[in-house]
Amino acid sequence: EITAYHEAGHALVARKLPDADPVRKISIISRGMALGLTWHMPTEDRHITTRSQYMAQLSVLLAGHVAEGIMFNEKSTGAHNDIERVTKIARAMVTEYGMSENLELRTFGRKEELVFLGKEISEQKDYSERMALEIDREVRTIIEEAHGVARNILTENKAKLVQIAQRLIAEESLEGDSLEKLFNEPVPAAPVQA
Repeated sequence: EITAYHEAGHALVARKLPDADPVRKISIISRGMALGLTWHMPTEDRHITTRSQYMAQLSVLLAGHVAEGIMFNEKSTGAHNDIERVTKIARAMVTEYGMSENLELRTFGRKEELVFLGKEISEQKDYSERMALEIDREVRTIIEEAHGVARNILTENKAKLVQIAQRLIAEESLEGDSLEKLFNEPVPAAPVQA
């Protein structure tokens, strides 16, 4: 059930954000280390990524964690990889891509890489401790903004989140026409309480 809400959160936020890649498949069938899967695929080849696209990607990644919090008032280890990816992307936005609102337009840190292996072996710090604090603040601000977007979407569309998760629990995987139909299906009205 937690996995279903987690994956439904990813899918619903991706569906609601115009700069997010479209969702192609959602599954709660465990594969390897993954408990579930929400598969996104761009509609066209992309050679550059905009800040808006990165922000949408961060919101989608955080949406599983947010959905768990909304539905169960609890946090789980299921979002570990998502949080790791969010941190890495937000840090790159600030230190490599000049996408910070408050820092100067430059890169921070010089990386030494083993090009033939595609692995980073070290990073030389070419900035002050004060600048390191500013970088941390900017990364935190970006993550908090993306988290807020995910929270707003899922809170405003909680009934749809429940509908998607319940369908996932029943069918385990959704893709193609059945997924599209579910996204467009009206949400059942809540029963009137006396």
